[in-house]
Amino acid sequence: MFNDNDLKQIADRGSEVEVVTSQMRYFAEGFPFLKLEKAARIGDGIVSLTEEEADRKAALYDEYVADMGLSVLKFVPASGAASRMFKSLFSFLESGKTDSSVEEFFEKLEDFAFYRSLKRLLLIDGIDIKKADRKQIAEYYLTDKGLGYGSLPKGLLEFHRSEPVSRTPLEEHLVEAVQYARSGGTAVLHFTVSPEHRDKFEKLVVERLPFYESAFETKFYVSFSEQHPATDTISVNPDNTPFREGNNSLLFRPAGHGALLANLAELDADLIFIKNIDNVVPDSLKPVTVQYKKVIAAVLIEFQHRIFAYQKQLEEGATPFLLEELEEFYREELGTIPPEGFGDWSAEIKADYFRTKLNRPIRVCGMVKNEGEPGGGPFWAKNADGSTSLQVVESAQVDLNDEKQKAIWVTATHFNPVDLVVAIKDAKGNTFQLDDFRDPKTGFISSKSKDGKELKAQELPGLWNGSMSDWNTVFVEVPLITFNPVKTVNDLLRPQHQ
Repeated sequence: MFNDNDLKQIADRGSEVEVVTSQMRYFAEGFPFLKLEKAARIGDGIVSLTEEEADRKAALYDEYVADMGLSVLKFVPASGAASRMFKSLFSFLESGKTDSSVEEFFEKLEDFAFYRSLKRLLLIDGIDIKKADRKQIAEYYLTDKGLGYGSLPKGLLEFHRSEPVSRTPLEEHLVEAVQYARSGGTAVLHFTVSPEHRDKFEKLVVERLPFYESAFETKFYVSFSEQHPATDTISVNPDNTPFREGNNSLLFRPAGHGALLANLAELDADLIFIKNIDNVVPDSLKPVTVQYKKVIAAVLIEFQHRIFAYQKQLEEGATPFLLEELEEFYREELGTIPPEGFGDWSAEIKADYFRTKLNRPIRVCGMVKNEGEPGGGPFWAKNADGSTSLQVVESAQVDLNDEKQKAIWVTATHFNPVDLVVAIKDAKGNTFQLDDFRDPKTGFISSKSKDGKELKAQELPGLWNGSMSDWNTVFVEVPLITFNPVKTVNDLLRPQHQ
């Protein structure tokens, strides 16, 4: 399948031939669908807290961090381009075609946080924004003639009005981190970015960090990484043969956010918050977001304490009472139902089973009520070992042509807005080998094109889907107001972004 030049190319990328060969096999055979057992609901896989309980958890989180000296980090995937935010505006600029979203953009131009910057750039070229025609405004907004937003990532766009300057999502994440991801006067953040934009992110941090460190009396440590080339996946032609570029080399493509598992594994912290770059709000709406970040972190810390305690008890001896307690703990609280026939297993085999299940990374995922937004949903799903566990499931992982599976899919009441806190260290403080806990059979195949030729691309198991499929998992309901993504530029006109 691969010639000597191919093998050298694969090695130079830091990948392995066996891995690329398995990717080729998935193209030919497809990925198996996940088998849903039922949707997770309040009281059946999703924990719901009263306001009083949430207040208590949030307060406990602050105590845990202070008393235990926990290191905390915020991990923000930020490599996605913002170009999809401006689809209608690009169409208007290229053809003059307008629609309701374009009309709203121009009618409410002054309400956007970037208005001052756009006005200034036009004025430098002698153009009064009040007298400029719409095409001039769109050009200065989208292209390098002005702000150049059409080619920038979301993290660098001005989202919210503030003083002395409007804030970008990157800056909003800094401000958020002060309120729930700070330990000992220090806030640590890590952003994954694309190579072509890394210098712009770094420049923004250099320019703005002194202001935020002074304003919040906090020392920030901000780092960046890119998806590792070794995590890129091979592309194929429609007939599943390797797609080749004009120079006959193999074509590899970034493998989606599942590739970020390698970036996550390189981080060193006791608690890691994970949140998308565009899910930010102005200061007036931050209190609820901050509270529930603390809530899910407190839940994780408490479960981690219990897991470590159970591990110690198992080391001292697997009594029948302990094994019964562990089975109830997993069934009722950690969302894992052992395989059929588990009751007939010997005490020794049961003890080994729980030693394995306890010794895993932990994630607590915030779940909001489903009101039609796209996103992975919380389900009970069957695993290869015969167990059933809580999983975050994307629609592409489900056989929606199967009426029974579709019937389960449509009953989901919640979805995951990428709101997680994770712990990736074991009881001895060693970082888990995260690849050991992913399900490689939960990738995605999509149709793309290159130089006018059709191809098929493959994404690795999603970071919070298949890449965390074998983690100890807890789902907690969080308020819908904590989810405020920006998919189109006009989303910035919503009340929660003003």
